Amino acid sequence: MKVAVVGKGGVGKTFVSGTLAKLIKKSNPEETVIAIDADPSMNLYIELGVDQETVKKITPLCEDAPLVKDIVGIGGGTAENLIMNLNPNVEGLIERYAIESPDGVRLLIMGTVRSAGQGCMCPANTLLRALLRHVFVRVRGSVVIDMEAGFEHLGRGTIQYVDGVLNIIEPSMQSIETSLKICRLALELGIRNHVFVANKVADKAEEEFIKSALSDHQQHLNFTLPYDNCIKQLSMRSRVNHDELWKSSKAVRAIEELRSQLKN
Repeated sequence: MKVAVVGKGGVGKTFVSGTLAKLIKKSNPEETVIAIDADPSMNLYIELGVDQETVKKITPLCEDAPLVKDIVGIGGGTAENLIMNLNPNVEGLIERYAIESPDGVRLLIMGTVRSAGQGCMCPANTLLRALLRHVFVRVRGSVVIDMEAGFEHLGRGTIQYVDGVLNIIEPSMQSIETSLKICRLALELGIRNHVFVANKVADKAEEEFIKSALSDHQQHLNFTLPYDNCIKQLSMRSRVNHDELWKSSKAVRAIEELRSQLKN
């Protein structure tokens, strides 16, 4: 099962991505599970329980200029460096750069351009696209990718080979409009398995609001995750207390049901 988690910023993509990856691993400890953080905020490690000191030692792949140049074959903006390998060899990158979480999920942090004047994203995006194609097509196991907010990444074709898209929505028109645009672009890429997931839904009225808004565009809501105050508390707990609270969370239980339905 290889899925991309998409949606507007703030809808809970990272929480869903990390929880889903952990639950896939829990359901089958022998399975290889790879979680890829392609969101510029790079917070997926928190959901996976990887400590911050470990992450600080890692240079995200797209920000590792020598690596990008070595694999993609392009340097700066001079004419002699404008020949780029559009089909780079990414074999072994997961083994070299992935961090293993306490639950056994392998985390790969892609990164982004951090400030103005760092040059064209084309080489880094070429690396990202090649790596994702590799993990989606060749790697045996499950892959969950936490994409950047919005829909610009769809124009770069980075999730073209996923089995499906989890489109996370919260009860707001802004979120719904973004998700509908994402859906249209995903269909243009040929991605047919598109799952609309409502998150942080407090009551039936909010769920009906989302259902009605999607129905107006000939789409339907596939799954609902409840608003859960535990999630806010989780961000303030130590690892020990975090695990106990995580297990009792109704949102986590709902994502386990989602995992089961996706697998089936």
